[in-house]
Amino acid sequence: MTVTTKQDRVLIFDTTLRDGEQSPGATMTHEEKLEIAGLLDDMGVDVIEAGFPIASEGDFNAVKEIAQRSKNSIICGLSRASMTDIDRCWDAVKHAGKPRIHTFIGTSPLHRAIPNLSMDEMADRIHETVTHARNLCDDVQWSPMDATRTEHDYLCRVVEIAIKAGATTINIPDTVGYTAPRESADLIRMLLERVPGADQVIFSTHCHNDLGMATANSLAAVEAGARQIECTINGLGERAGNTALEEVVMALKVRNDILPWQTGIDTTKIMNLSRRVSTVSGFPVQFNKAVVGKNAFLHESGIHQDGVLKNVETFEIMKPEDIGLSAKNIAMGKHSGRAALRAKMKELGVDLGENQLNDVFVRFKALADRKKEVYDDDLVALVQDQVGQDETDTLQVKRLRVICGTDGPQEADLTLSIDGVDHSVQATGDGPVDAAFNAVRQLYPHNAVLQLYQVHAVTEGTDAQATVSVRIEENGRIATGQSADTDTVVASVKAYVNALNRLITRRDKAGSGADGKEIHYRDHA
Repeated sequence: MTVTTKQDRVLIFDTTLRDGEQSPGATMTHEEKLEIAGLLDDMGVDVIEAGFPIASEGDFNAVKEIAQRSKNSIICGLSRASMTDIDRCWDAVKHAGKPRIHTFIGTSPLHRAIPNLSMDEMADRIHETVTHARNLCDDVQWSPMDATRTEHDYLCRVVEIAIKAGATTINIPDTVGYTAPRESADLIRMLLERVPGADQVIFSTHCHNDLGMATANSLAAVEAGARQIECTINGLGERAGNTALEEVVMALKVRNDILPWQTGIDTTKIMNLSRRVSTVSGFPVQFNKAVVGKNAFLHESGIHQDGVLKNVETFEIMKPEDIGLSAKNIAMGKHSGRAALRAKMKELGVDLGENQLNDVFVRFKALADRKKEVYDDDLVALVQDQVGQDETDTLQVKRLRVICGTDGPQEADLTLSIDGVDHSVQATGDGPVDAAFNAVRQLYPHNAVLQLYQVHAVTEGTDAQATVSVRIEENGRIATGQSADTDTVVASVKAYVNALNRLITRRDKAGSGADGKEIHYRDHA
C-alpha cells in the first residue's frame, strides 16, 4: 500500500510516544501510552509512531496494543537497519488496520563512522533492509539519520536506493537541529529534482529545536515539497525537543493564505492533549510557549487590554476555542453541583466516567471549601492530580504537618503508607520542603537524587493551587512526578512520592525484564 497525499494536504506524523519519550525522565507507563495514542488517533493524526519495538518487551507490547486499538491512524514502529529489528517491528505493528515500518541508518560522515561502514557497504545495507521491510509491509518509511549533515551526492544516492527498494516515504531528519529554513527547503527541493522516482513517494521532514528553528525548518520543507511533518505534542523530545505539533498545525491553519496546505487535525482537541502529555511526561509547558502556553492568550499591557476589549483581533491571531480553550473562564464554587462539574469538564475536553466524576467531585468540593473561586485551570490541575494517584502505588501520603519560621530548623511530621502499612516519622531540614523530603527518605530509604524541583501557581491569589514537578534519578533511571494542592508543601511531597512510585515501578520492571530499556540509542532524527 503506497500512501498518497494530495499536493494541498500535509500528513501529520506524531512521534510523542517514541522520540518525545526519549526526553530524560519522560518515560510513560503502558496505560499512559495507550491513552495518549487514543487521543492522537481521535484528534486526526495521520501517523502515530508508537515506539521502538525491539528496545524492550514493554515497548513491544505497547506498540502491539496501540496497533490493535487503532481506529483511523497509521501505526508506525521504529527499527534500525537490521533484519532482527525490522522483524520485531513488523510483529508489533502488523496488528494495525494501517501498519507502517520505519527503518533508519545514520548516513553522515560522523554516523557512518559508528558502525565503521564504507559508503558502498552502507548503501548495500540500505538496499537489503528496506527491501526486507517492504516484503513484510506495503507501507515503509526510511530515514537517513543526520541527513542535513550528509554529503549531498551521497544523500541523493542512498535516497534513490531506498526508493528503488520499495520505501513509500522518505524522511529527511535534522537530527541535531543544525539546519536553517532556507537550507531545509533547498535540501528537499534538491532531492525532488535530482533523485529518480522522488515524485512517486512522500517526502517527510523531522526537525529538532536545538537552535529554536524546528517549526520554521519544517514549514520551509513543506514549501519546498515535503508533504509530511514529524512532530510531538508540546515539542517534547531530546535536548531542546522536536517540532511542536500545535505550532505547525496552527501555523498552517492561521496563515493558510500564504501556507495553502491542509491537515486533518481537529485543532479543538489540542489543549486537552497538551495538558495530558504534560501530566504523564512530567514536563510542564513553559508559560510563554506558542499556542498552548499559559500566557498565549493573556494580555497585561494596558494598550493591549484596551485593544482586545474593543476588538479581540487587534492582538489575537487565534481564537482560544480553536485549540479547545474555553472562551468563558467562569468560576465555580462550593454550591456548584455534580451536573455543573460534568458540563464544565466536558467543556474543557475532559470526559469523565461515573466513578471518576464522583471522585473528582469530592475533591472539587474539598478544594472549593479552601478556595473562594475555582477556575478552569484549577479543575484541570485537580483532574491531573487525581490521575497521577493510584491505589496500588507502593507509597501513599497519609498525613503531613510542618512547622516553619525564621527560627529553624524547620520540622515535618509525616505519615506514609508503604505497601499498605502506615509509618510515621519526624524530620528536620533547611525549610519545610527539605524537612518533608527528609522525612520521606527516612521512611523509605533510597539513593535517588533530586534533579529538578519546580513550583507553579495554577491561578492568581494567595489561595491559588500550586502545581509542583519533580525529577529524580537513580542509577541512570529517571522518573518524574507532579501534584497540585493549595498547600505547596503538600503538593511537593505528593509530587516527590509520585516520582518515587514511578521509579519503583521502573526498577521492578527492569528487574523482571518487562520494561527495561535493553537497547540504548540516542536518536534517529
